[in-house]
Amino acid sequence: IIVLINLTFPSSPPSTQTMKVITTLLLTALPTFATAFVAPPSSSSLSRHSSSSLTELFASIEFIRGLTEKDVPDVKLTRARDGSSGTATFRFNSPNCFDASTQAAGDVTGMFMIDEEGEMSTNDVNARFVNGKPQSIESTYVMTSPESWDRFMRFMERYAEANDLGFNSAS
Repeated sequence: IIVLINLTFPSSPPSTQTMKVITTLLLTALPTFATAFVAPPSSSSLSRHSSSSLTELFASIEFIRGLTEKDVPDVKLTRARDGSSGTATFRFNSPNCFDASTQAAGDVTGMFMIDEEGEMSTNDVNARFVNGKPQSIESTYVMTSPESWDRFMRFMERYAEANDLGFNSAS
């Protein structure tokens, strides 16, 4: 069985409550399928959030401690059928940690996913270079228990809401 769900929206983004309901329904209906969080198509002139309807949830990703990554990644998830383990592969196409203006902030020491519950991290971070210059980052986070999967999914719900991410599923 192959299930593809593609959420597209009219010219204005959906409300935070609508996205939360859609995300919750999809996450509860399809927990064992390979999944991905991706940025929905949008116009550069649109604001990312409605300032009056957003309940702020804190979730960020850092490669350099103290420097929030502004590039929103594509995230691909895999999970064992029995739910015992899983992986999340993040692909950042234009990370700001490579910008000349951020070089003084420090070195890339890992990928740190930070929210109100705490921090998760991985050292599996790989950069892709073109003509000797860094272009993109791919990072893999491994979950070794159902509890770590649940914790990661709570982080991704917060991160998705904070960055207007949609959800696509395929199995």
